Amino acid sequence: MRITQGTFSFLPDLTDQEIEAQIAYALRNGWAIGVEYTDDPHPRNSYWEMWSHPLFDLGEKETEEPMRLMRECREANPNHYVKVTAYDAGYGRQTTALAFIVNRPPEEPGFRLDRTDVSDRRMNYRLQPYATQSDPVGRRYDSRVPAAAEPERDTAR
Repeated sequence: MRITQGTFSFLPDLTDQEIEAQIAYALRNGWAIGVEYTDDPHPRNSYWEMWSHPLFDLGEKETEEPMRLMRECREANPNHYVKVTAYDAGYGRQTTALAFIVNRPPEEPGFRLDRTDVSDRRMNYRLQPYATQSDPVGRRYDSRVPAAAEPERDTAR
């Protein structure tokens, strides 16, 4: 299952050249650039781990630093989702103006939709990420971590 979050989410993955063009567009608009990563891309998990401090006050042609940070994050976290975020701190806005995924794990486990019937023919829906069901944080997509490093699980339920 392909996770679709952020700008360009229904397009094929962007090349590094296309990513750099989007970063240049953000810098032309005066937006700060940040690189974030996570192993839990749940739709309500909008606050991913920051790879570094956001880059403020870069000129339009200063795409090298954001690209370097993005590549470092992808190399250090090959089994995580990585995204580039452009933040518009303009007066009256103070919001994310652009965000797109630049790295995905080789296998994307996806989500399950749980439906519960309640009174009066109403139904409640809940998304359950497959990623969080069996493996602890940090091991969700990385099979290289030895099993001995895994914390003990409470099986008394």
